[in-house]
Amino acid sequence: MNKKIKTEAVGRLFEAILCLQNKEECYTFFEDLCTVNELLSLSQRFEVASMLDDHKTYLEIAEKTGASTATISRVNRSLNYGNDGYDMVFKRMTPPGEQ
Repeated sequence: MNKKIKTEAVGRLFEAILCLQNKEECYTFFEDLCTVNELLSLSQRFEVASMLDDHKTYLEIAEKTGASTATISRVNRSLNYGNDGYDMVFKRMTPPGEQ
C-alpha cells in the first residue's frame, strides 16, 4: 500500500464511507464530498477497469466511456501492477443484470 495515502485523514474518510448503508446514502454523501466532475472521473475509471477486466479493447473502451487512451493506460497499469483492489471489488460485486 502506498504509504503516502495512509494518513489519519484518509483513514477517517474510509471509516465514513464504510458507515454508508446503501446506494442512496452513497449518492448523498459523495454528492457533498465530490464535485460532479470528480465523481464522474472516478466512475469513468471504474468503468474502464471493468471493461479492461472483460478484455475489451482500448478503442471499445474509449468509444463507450469517452476516456482518453492515457486514462485507459493508467487504469490498465493499476489492474496489472497495483494492489489488486479492482479485482477484490469485482469479485464481491453482483454482476450487472443480477441485481
